[in-house]
Amino acid sequence: MEKQTAGRENLGKLAPKFAELNDDVLFGEVWSREDKLSLRDRSMITISALMAQGLFPQLKSHFIMGKKHGVTKEEAVEIVTQIAFYSGWAKAWSAFPLINEVYSDEIIEEIHGGAFGMGEPNVNFAQYFRCGYNTSKCKTLAWS
Repeated sequence: MEKQTAGRENLGKLAPKFAELNDDVLFGEVWSREDKLSLRDRSMITISALMAQGLFPQLKSHFIMGKKHGVTKEEAVEIVTQIAFYSGWAKAWSAFPLINEVYSDEIIEEIHGGAFGMGEPNVNFAQYFRCGYNTSKCKTLAWS
């Protein structure tokens, strides 16, 4: 795991002890215990905890870390969908644009029924959407 310096970079002058604990203890000792829990699993757990609390600035940072640790866009969407039922629907709505932003370089793979994979495609209104019926050409979700 690469050395974490975000605490010192962002809070080093204001809260040096907090920055030290963030970088050296949380990320230096806890996150580095990869023999106990993989970085990917730690990222998924942290994403879940941050979303449940509605801590969206930190959530975005951990979506970025999660992506680096191997969490796919589909897995991030699934985590948010699962946690929405336990922590709040509006929090999920706030989290999805963050996923979209972090994973914006990836194309959404759809089987049918849109990004949520429900039902059959509705081709009757495709002309009114920017990607038409062929959503594989879209790189982002409609609200971006």
